[in-house]
Parts: sequence; structure tokens; C-alpha cells
Amino acid sequence: MDFVSIRIITDDIARLVEFYEKATGVTAAWSTEDFAEIVTPGAALAIGSTRTVPVFAPGSARPADNHSVILEFLVDDVDRVYENLTGLVTDFVNEPTTMPWGNRALLFRDPDGNLVNFFTPVTPAAIEKFAPRARR
Repeated sequence: MDFVSIRIITDDIARLVEFYEKATGVTAAWSTEDFAEIVTPGAALAIGSTRTVPVFAPGSARPADNHSVILEFLVDDVDRVYENLTGLVTDFVNEPTTMPWGNRALLFRDPDGNLVNFFTPVTPAAIEKFAPRARR
């Protein structure tokens, strides 16, 4: 089994896709006006309109109501990314901080309030753990 994506349901797909395109530097691949993906080498961030929810099961997902998931992106230099995001992100939870497990992490909220973590491994163990993965 391979993990391939995580999906965010939103009331404003154009706004959220534009945010993630700017935050990641990756152009979204649109399948329909109600579904787009930010595709990275490791997985995809799928973004779906609330109009897609009834296809699965009516009422099964609610937009802007996440309080348990953090979307994580591996980046080459989290401090540089932080500087680049200062005009885009309006809700930084923390500035780049070195975590006990060896990653330098930047936590912020997207326009729907979802937590996003951009991180860079900085200790030898963390660097080794993530070495095989591609970064931007």
C-alpha cells in the first residue's frame, strides 16, 4: 500500500488552491472546477470543493473544521521559506523553531485554519532520516 494524498474540503477552492500554489511554489493540477492537486514527489495535497462531498456521502466532511491534522512539507531551508511566506501567511503559530526530534519547523494556518508545518531536518539523525526524499 502507498500513501498518495490527503484531501482538504473547502468552501472556496480557488482561494485555497492559490494559497498552496504560492506557499509551495507548485502549480496545481486541476481535474475539474471542484478538484485540484498540489503534486509533490512524495504525495499530493488534494483540494476539493464542498460540492464534492455528496459524491462520497452527504455531510461526511465539513470545511474549515480541522482540529487534529497537521499538513507537513519538507523544505530545504525553513528560515528562507518563512521569510518568503511573511506576505502570504496571516496566522503564524510559531516562527522557525528547532524541535527535540531534530527538525527546524515553522507552523502556520492556511486560510481555512488548517495547521501547516514546513520543516527542515537539522540534526544528523533527522537529516539521515529524510535524505532519500526530494525537497524544494
